[in-house]
Order: sequence, then C-alpha cells, then structure tokens
Amino acid sequence: MFDDNTIVAIATANGIGSISIVRLSGANALDIALKISKKQEFQPRLASLCTLHTVNDEVIDEALILYFKAPFSFTGENVVEFQCHGGVAIANMVLNETLNHGARLANPGEFSKRAFLNNKIDLSKAEAISKIIEARSEDAVKLLAKQLKGELTTFVNDIREDLLFMLAYTEVSIDYAEEDLPTDIFEQIKNKMDKITIKLQNTLDASKRREGMIEGFKVAIIGKPNVGKSSLLNKLLNFDRAIISDIAGTTRDTIEESVKIGTHIIKIVDTAGIRDASDVIEQIGIEKSIEAISEADIVVALFDNSKVCDDEDKKILELLDINSDKKIIKIINKSDLENKFDKTKIDNFIELSTKEDINPLVKNIETILDSNTHSDEMTLISKRQVSSVEDTLFHINASSMPLETGELEFFAHHIHEALENISNITRPYENDQMLDVMFGEFCLGK
Repeated sequence: MFDDNTIVAIATANGIGSISIVRLSGANALDIALKISKKQEFQPRLASLCTLHTVNDEVIDEALILYFKAPFSFTGENVVEFQCHGGVAIANMVLNETLNHGARLANPGEFSKRAFLNNKIDLSKAEAISKIIEARSEDAVKLLAKQLKGELTTFVNDIREDLLFMLAYTEVSIDYAEEDLPTDIFEQIKNKMDKITIKLQNTLDASKRREGMIEGFKVAIIGKPNVGKSSLLNKLLNFDRAIISDIAGTTRDTIEESVKIGTHIIKIVDTAGIRDASDVIEQIGIEKSIEAISEADIVVALFDNSKVCDDEDKKILELLDINSDKKIIKIINKSDLENKFDKTKIDNFIELSTKEDINPLVKNIETILDSNTHSDEMTLISKRQVSSVEDTLFHINASSMPLETGELEFFAHHIHEALENISNITRPYENDQMLDVMFGEFCLGK
C-alpha cells in the first residue's frame, strides 16, 4: 500500500510551451492550493484564475487552478492542478512551493498507482495509459483508447464470470454432493470451456499478428549485394540515409530507421548484402541480416532484373522458404534496365525501379498493415498480458481430462489457476468472489 502523503509532479513535458501543469494529489492538496493562492475556497471542477505566491509572499505567476474533490478524480483523492504559464522556471517554482507546504515529489507512475489502489482504474487501463503516451501511430492510439474505455476489462470479466461459475459448481459437487444440481451442469461447463478456449486462442493469435502496432511494425529489406536495398531505403525515407556504391559489401551492418506509411509507423531495416563473404566484419553483418529477417513482420526481398539469377539469389529464396510464416514481398528491381533475370524463379513479384516509382511497394506494405490493424479483434498490448492469457489457456486445457474422468479436485485446481492468471490482467482474483457465487447461487449457508 502507499502512504497518505500528498504527492506532486509536473505533468507536462519539460521545455518551453504555452502552459505547464503541476499536479497535486492527496488529503492536503486543497489546503496547499489555498495557501499558495491565498484563496478561501475553490469550487470543484471550476477553473479559477489566481495569483500564486511564495511562502515569502512573492508573486510567482497568474495561473488557473482546478480542484477535483475526492473521490471524483483520476486518483480517487483530492487533486489540484495548477495551469501556469509554460516554461521550466515557472513550473519548478510552483513545484517547490508545494514542497514547502508539505507535499513530496511523486514517484514514477505513482498517480496511476494510487488510481489503481483506489479502484479508479485496473491494471489493463494503467498499462494503456503508459502505452498511449508513447504511441507513435494513429492505429496504436485507437487500439489503446479502446482499452482505456474498458474493452479488455470487459473481456476479462466475461471470462472470469464463466470460470467462477465452473469453480463454484465444482466446489458444490465436491462438498455438497447430496444437493440437487442441474442435470446438465457438466455439459454447461464443457461448453463454456470450449468457448473460452476459442476466445483466448483467437486473442493470442490476433495479438501476435499485431504486436508491432505499439512499437512499430518491422520491415526488413534483404537481397544480395548491389541489388538496390540501400537505394530503396533512401527512397522510402526521402533522404540519403545509406551509402550507395557499386562496391559489393558497402553496407556491412543493419541500418534501422522509422517512416510513416498510411497511418502506420514502421521500422525499416536495411540489411547487409547476403552472400558468402571472407571478410570477418562483413560476415558479422550478414549474420545480423539473417537475424533481422527472423524478427521482421514483413520481409521485402529484392532481386536484380539486370543480372542473371545466381547462387546468391538462390540463397535469398532459401531464406524466404525458411521464413514462410512471414509476410513476404518479392521485388524485381532495376526494371528500367535490360532484363536478364529469370522471372520464372519467383512468383507473385512486383517489378519496379528504386530510381523511379516505388508506390506499388508502398501500397502493398500499407495493405498488409491495414489487414493486421483494422480489426475488432481483442488485442493484448504487453508481454505481461500475453503471458497471463497463455497461462490461463494452459490450465483450461489441462482441466479437460480431470473433468472427463470425474477427478473434480484436480479440475477445480486448474480452473482456480486459470482464474488467477486471467485476473492478473486487470485485478488479482480474491477467493471471496467464488464464495459469493457459491453461497449466493446455491443458498448453502442454511
């Protein structure tokens, strides 16, 4: 649990701006604001223009003060916001005055932590708040906004309700076997288990497809040396980021840059040309290129229209086969030059010249990203959430056999574990919830 100190922090980014916000939360927040403003009272949720003073009665600034009375605030405590003129010096002076009156500096995330402990938000919303601040694409913002509205909370609560139902009836069957229970109760439990399994698996699959949405989907550009990878990177970025030359092996390390395509932020990785190299440094670069392929969401493979398909090209095709689970775009580059490449060696390719128009490639990438992001499927936004769902699914699957064989104690154990794991996404499970279902539904306290 947290202490009952009143905490304070500057809520706006450091730097010069039109306003800066200093936020107080805690039992003494209103009292501190009254002392600094020399006011007698503040009406909740009504902005008041005030002059701010130091303890020595020196004027700091004219600012708007907003007071949110507990429990009707983000943290559930008394909250006061000072909206002063922007600038590092003014905000720090206001901050220091609150410290002089008894507040203490908030720890990172402490406002959200207090909101959680005061039941104003759950863990899924807290994670969404953290992620939405860092979001770099419109799609990420839209996804995280759904979680802020409670979409994931509802999803988890629905599963918790079904698991509580299973656990409660199972405990009744174990401890009160003489009670009259519905004849089809175990069939109901089996049906609920099947539906939960499908729902959780679909969520995991969708989350893995869309895991690049928050940080940025990764696109790896691969090909043999001098096929035009660096030229393509420069064209996508619209500036010369990578060195271009006719010397094979010029790019010896992966180069990573971000660019916006449609509504998506993507990380483009220009890899070292893949070939058999004797140079130790180049070999390391090639190894990193192969690693970049395994980490990428989309692989753009380039082939040179002006060169005969050789062993190095075949090596690229082998890598594509190994990574066939990836979204792969095959490009025959340098289409403005005389054709020497055997186009029958590859299928579903795009012809273009990186010196001219690359819009067909850009449109293709955008289509793939749209298919991964424009969906109503539930998406998990952190490894913690993914791990919780995986563990939940494991225990639900493990409970099937004990249910079939009538080993209800083992079945109840796995359902209890599943309940705890799914609850970790939002708010840890409390055993009293199951007892409420047991004694509320079955009137067993008689």
